[in-house]
Amino acid sequence: MKALSLRDFSYELPEDRIPAYPLAERDKAKLLHYAQGEIGHHQFTELPGLLPENSVLVFNDTRVIPARLFFHRETGARIEVLLLEPSEAIDMHQVMQSAEVCSWNCMIGGLKKWKDDEVLRLTIGETILEARLLNRTELIVGLSWNTGISLSEVLEAAGKLPLPPYLHRDSEESDKDRYQTIYAEHEGAVAAPTAGLHFTPQVLAGLTENGIQQTRLTLHVGAGTFKPVKVDDPRDHAMHNEKMVVKKTSIQELLLAEGPIIPVGTTSMRTLESLYVWGCKLTQNPETPFFIEKLEAYSLRAVGPKVALQAILHYMEERKLDEVMGQTEILIYPGYRFALCNGLITNFHLPETTLIMLVAAFIGDNWKKVYEAALTNDYRFLSFGDSSLLLP
Repeated sequence: MKALSLRDFSYELPEDRIPAYPLAERDKAKLLHYAQGEIGHHQFTELPGLLPENSVLVFNDTRVIPARLFFHRETGARIEVLLLEPSEAIDMHQVMQSAEVCSWNCMIGGLKKWKDDEVLRLTIGETILEARLLNRTELIVGLSWNTGISLSEVLEAAGKLPLPPYLHRDSEESDKDRYQTIYAEHEGAVAAPTAGLHFTPQVLAGLTENGIQQTRLTLHVGAGTFKPVKVDDPRDHAMHNEKMVVKKTSIQELLLAEGPIIPVGTTSMRTLESLYVWGCKLTQNPETPFFIEKLEAYSLRAVGPKVALQAILHYMEERKLDEVMGQTEILIYPGYRFALCNGLITNFHLPETTLIMLVAAFIGDNWKKVYEAALTNDYRFLSFGDSSLLLP
């Protein structure tokens, strides 16, 4: 394996390039167009005309949940509980519709103040939400409530959206709309797939007019997406696990694709490449579960992309499944061979992160050229920043 160093993925990002708020109009963001080494500058409204003929755009339709809960002890001390993922179930829809009790892996602010046998309570109208510390070491919190409404409704009433830490502000009422894509549907993410924040009904209509096909899948973005890489060899980084849901119709649409497959965002790209890895595994063992380990793609017995997708379709048809649920820890870094993805729509990412590594894997060392051009031309970075269309 080629030697890798975290320093390979570093660049200087001025603080004033990280906007705390989005533009008033989603599709008025800048769009950097990188194609075969050449760079152009556009507005996001121009995207439909810049895409190659017969492109298939793949959107992540996850929805960010109000996952931040603030409890107060009887002493008045505040304890923050950030829900990360259900601790037992994989079916996020089922968890969000649960009506009495559930347990979550969490991040906890003020953990030292929370006693093991102490029940924290939060009253919202007639609903009393109770939190119990089930496992201090693994940070598992049990939630229960008294009114029989769904967890989704509880969080909508009691929770706050978990904005990225680099925005340095709490969520506001306007974030309920602007920190969601307009096509967000399936609840479960604790961070938005931000490449999709620029799409408007007008841009989507423009895609249709230009013959650009669209399909959707779901990856529930976890807080681990913001986790900095702190080891010199990025391959030693402890990757986060994220849940995916892919419909049979999406597999069929990908199989029929005549042009390039272009994911909207790194989360869609991770899902597509995880699908490919699973499809390869299914060709060897048709009972292989849909779970992708961090580095297994690099020692994979590869097959063609259509063969891999056909194996997944066969798996679903044999079991009469309309959708499959899985989990991925895939780490994509330079040296990775992309199987399904031919382009990428993405925002500009933090230095020394797995997201920069993914971009570097996709367009090679030219990622530095792209980021230098973005900095020179006053692009805005990160979640509420501008966009890029990358076509190697």
